[in-house]
Amino acid sequence: MWIRATLVYRTSFLINTLGNFLANALDFIAILLMFSHIDALGGFGLPEIALLYGAACSSFGLADLLLGNADRIGQRVRDGSFDILLLRPVPVLAQAAADRFALRRLGRITQGALVLGWGISRVDINWTLGKALFTAMMVISGSAIFGAVFIAGAAFQFWAAEASEVSNSFTFGGCTLLQYPPTVFARELVRGVTFIVPLAFVNWLPALHLLGRADPLHLPGWVAYCGPLVALLTLTAAGLLWRAGLRSYRSTGS
Repeated sequence: MWIRATLVYRTSFLINTLGNFLANALDFIAILLMFSHIDALGGFGLPEIALLYGAACSSFGLADLLLGNADRIGQRVRDGSFDILLLRPVPVLAQAAADRFALRRLGRITQGALVLGWGISRVDINWTLGKALFTAMMVISGSAIFGAVFIAGAAFQFWAAEASEVSNSFTFGGCTLLQYPPTVFARELVRGVTFIVPLAFVNWLPALHLLGRADPLHLPGWVAYCGPLVALLTLTAAGLLWRAGLRSYRSTGS
């Protein structure tokens, strides 16, 4: 329904999508400006940064497109409109994700994919079919991990209705963090996004493996292949948290 409503005004949709594309491109333009004065950042050249940036933005864009609107749960809990979702014979999470579905977010995905493609074409990697499939797996697993964070953030709002910004610090903030190499951050932060909120599996660990670089924590090489497993575990944990939040929900009574 939301897609059909959006496409009724095609010019408006194209302008909004282009605006979304350009607004997100400003992040990479900032990186380009930075590299106009330096040759490397944390030991990484511009093509390598582009690989990290493109993978992070593509993964986040997919998750944001499919689940980004779930963070409106807190507002629905406050105004009592969440009860409407419970009355429909459709999974509540699917309704929350589809609510005001914003097709214009394709602009972010397109921008991230273009930067990723440019980075792939410029990095010094001997590409094979296996490495190409590994790169695709990195993006898909990364989007699933970001999706789990969106679901967990939405579930947390059952207990703390004003917590959407807390979720944003891990989703939007996590995407910004992953655009830069882990070597520029403190080791404690790298440990946190590896073992607590496993955002490092979105692009840091698999991309470092592709580039033939050691990660700052000196983890075994096979860890880079754990993205799908980490995605499955985080989605399972987020799903359990969502169910717990749904069971704890009490209507406003109005």
